[in-house]
Amino acid sequence: MITIALAQHDFLVGDLKGNLGKAIDLVDAAKAAGADLVLFPELALTGYPPEDLLLRPGFLEACHDAVEQLTRHVQGIDVVYGHPRLKGTLRYNSVSWIRDGHVIGRYDKQCLPNYAVFDEQRYFTPGNASLVVEIKGVQVAVLICEDSWEASPARQARELGAELLLVPNASPYRDDKLVERERMFLQRFAENSMPMVYCNLVGGQDELVFDGRSMLMDAKGVLSEPGPLCDEALLLAEFDPAAGTLKARDWQSEPGSQLEEIYKVLVTGLRDYVRKNGFSDVVFGLSGGIDSGLTLALAVDALGPEHVHTVMMPSRHTSGLSIELAQEQAVQLGVDHRCISIEPAFEMMMSLLTPSFEGRDADVTEENLQARIRGNMVMALSNKFGWLPLATSNKSELAVGYCTIYGDMCGGFGPLLDCFKMRVYELSRYRNSLSAAIPESVITRAPSAELRPDQSDQDSLPPYEQLDAILSRYVEQDWSILRIVEDGFDEATVRRIAALVMLNEYKRRQAPPGVRITHRAFGRDRRYPITSGWRDSELT
Repeated sequence: MITIALAQHDFLVGDLKGNLGKAIDLVDAAKAAGADLVLFPELALTGYPPEDLLLRPGFLEACHDAVEQLTRHVQGIDVVYGHPRLKGTLRYNSVSWIRDGHVIGRYDKQCLPNYAVFDEQRYFTPGNASLVVEIKGVQVAVLICEDSWEASPARQARELGAELLLVPNASPYRDDKLVERERMFLQRFAENSMPMVYCNLVGGQDELVFDGRSMLMDAKGVLSEPGPLCDEALLLAEFDPAAGTLKARDWQSEPGSQLEEIYKVLVTGLRDYVRKNGFSDVVFGLSGGIDSGLTLALAVDALGPEHVHTVMMPSRHTSGLSIELAQEQAVQLGVDHRCISIEPAFEMMMSLLTPSFEGRDADVTEENLQARIRGNMVMALSNKFGWLPLATSNKSELAVGYCTIYGDMCGGFGPLLDCFKMRVYELSRYRNSLSAAIPESVITRAPSAELRPDQSDQDSLPPYEQLDAILSRYVEQDWSILRIVEDGFDEATVRRIAALVMLNEYKRRQAPPGVRITHRAFGRDRRYPITSGWRDSELT
């Protein structure tokens, strides 16, 4: 029997000292729990992704020293530890197998992902050899993350006699990722019939959230329930080579709905971005609308009400209902809330600009001016009190530019930037199913920016059900305009939406980072040129 500890933990990018200290503590805890081996996630020493830190020689030297320090500490337990490795002038994404103060084997990742949010070919050289180590009479091989998604590395290990696969991972969340992982497990088993131990990273890192949910697959191809979602845990598993069983020992699994899953990921991403960047509190505009309403619920759940500050900034176009709903939600959730009218500032700005605007009718300029005054208010509170400002825009608005640059786009982080509007509604109702958090009138009222009299979002946009359906096909699935039209959508509407998406790339380039929950978020996932002569909407 081999007892394996999976260190499903959060390792902060670049914090070599802190990550090493955590690793030492986890090794000691695993040893105390009777484990024969402890498996860490991919690049546990540096956190994932370390990006251009890997290009700094001093950083790699410090990584080497940290691995040596951990190696000297290890006694009486095997440790499989992920770290970058410099060999000559080449960098490798590696694991070291450590036993009794010595590195007895190293494995270099063979398959380097270079798609979506991954950019490993920029930094690493692929390995070309397997690592198979005997422990308690069992031949055990190591694959690193992407290696398990390809057939060759596992087959290569099998040919060298491997009986069990250890897979350290830094696999970020997206809303269909668990199903994809399970499919990968079953595919590898169909090819090689080897049990697999899959240990995943946890925690938010800029736009990415690593969801944990480590898993096991036994010698019969039976998958375990996943480990905890977004929570740190030292998970124990027992492998019986004679029976081929691989069993989780008292794992706290959290199977739930997709909305429950997404909500927890958003909370994790927001909490970790705030705290890992040295902030304790956040501030943002609370408008009485659903986007800021959901943002408030997320912020309170992530940080606690005592760390959340909201500000209602009414103008001449703000309804009394908006002011009342913002106040109601702030009181309901127990956060610091203030109301600062922007009307005096708006009047002053209009007075200053009147000579320049003479002879021109009012248009979107005056609307955007209000949003930018509000952005200045939020940033002033941020500067004065050291609170991180949040942007409350959603993915639908960001896609078509229905947001004001240097206005409501101001912020250090945007929790909803990968949530289409209809998902914002779904998440709001999910959150209210747990406890009252967002007033019902916030959810049911017609959405409006309230920047001109009787304004509604649907004055200039299709209904959000239709808009999101088009955007999902055009942005997330890369469908052509013709294919979207053939799927039942009005051609003129599709062309207009596609044109808006391309036109507003410059805005998105200046948006804050936000939690990624889909396979195609704006930013790292979707990199379009700002200056471009290509226009899908012009095609016949």
